[in-house]
This record gives sequence, structure tokens and C-alpha cells, in this order.
Amino acid sequence: MLTVFIIAQDWMLRAGVRAELREKGIEALGMETLDDAAKAIAAGQMPSAVVLEAGAGETNPQPLEQLAHRVPVIVVASRTEKTQVESAAAVLYRPVRVGDVVARVLQALQGYAA
Repeated sequence: MLTVFIIAQDWMLRAGVRAELREKGIEALGMETLDDAAKAIAAGQMPSAVVLEAGAGETNPQPLEQLAHRVPVIVVASRTEKTQVESAAAVLYRPVRVGDVVARVLQALQGYAA
């Protein structure tokens, strides 16, 4: 089964994206920080893609950059903040609809075995 990490401090973004992905049969795990994602990966849960709200704990972008070379990372950011993920599959700027984020995730996941 495909797994997507939704890493966002904005609970409305996290919950909305998570709910829509689950409706489409994708395992979607909501997390508040990159530390939460690192713990899940250490426990053996590797994502097929990541949705990251810019500023959700990007103090050390190197592990995230390494992950972005392995799986698609979709960043949600405001136009005023600099994203620290140079290898992001996509950057969506606020205001953004949940449906737009989900569509970009589905596009990024095309070709992955379910």
C-alpha cells in the first residue's frame, strides 16, 4: 500500500489532505514535525511521498533533502518564506486548496506500485 506522510503544523491542512488521500485508498499519516517523520522512518515506515508545510521543523534540511532524492516531496509554502527543499517535486504556494495538494500527490505517485 502507498503511504504518504503529511507533515504540517497547520492541522486543517494536515487533516484535510489526510482525509482525501485515505478516501482514495492511500495510507496517509499526519505528523506535526520532521522529527515525527524521522521516528516513523526509523521504525520501518517508509513513505511513497511526503507533503511538507514549509516551516514544519525545517531547521536541518539535510535529512529532508536526502529523502527528497528517494521519494517525491510536495512543499506547501507562503510566497514570503524560503523553502529549504531544493529537490522538491513541487512547491505549492498559499492560498492552496486541499484538492490541489491531493492532485499533486496523486500525480507524483503515478507509476508507483500500490
